[in-house]
Amino acid sequence: MNIDRSQIGDYLSASPLHPTLAEAHGILCGLLCCGASDPVTRWLDQIMPLTGADDDASQRTERAVLRDYALSIETAISGPDLAINIPTPDESAPLIERAAATYDWVRGFLYAMGVLGISEQTLSEDAREVYRDFLTMTRMDFDDLDETEDNEQALTEVTEFIRVAAMLIHDERIDPRAHTEQT
Repeated sequence: MNIDRSQIGDYLSASPLHPTLAEAHGILCGLLCCGASDPVTRWLDQIMPLTGADDDASQRTERAVLRDYALSIETAISGPDLAINIPTPDESAPLIERAAATYDWVRGFLYAMGVLGISEQTLSEDAREVYRDFLTMTRMDFDDLDETEDNEQALTEVTEFIRVAAMLIHDERIDPRAHTEQT
């Protein structure tokens, strides 16, 4: 499916939450990885809640496009590769923009955990560590983030850690047997 990121971004800016694309993606991934019932509808209700005007054609169009976007992510995550690809600007974008997108994604994931009532106490020890690491990431300071090779490498490593951490939570919440068989 060909997703027009700028169109999705326009729809998200009209949302009461005003999430960035990365933050909205993080919310959806959080709902998917944490086992929400009907995660796409829950995501839509958070991102673009119905206003009650049944005849609002533009709202129906926006929700339909966002639903298609969300379903493509759900398909990727529920596939055999558990593909979680954080939407960040391409590598030519300034490091701070890419780091901010990663930060937004983590905030979105934590937001979803909160919506679902998942707290540190309800998680396994490994998932608690992920939760704490995610909380720590939301306190990142970008003021002194220089465009250096070391910072580029650090961002790559943090992004990969986030993907693996989300997969760990997914394995525990969606298929607890897979987690117990590995431990």
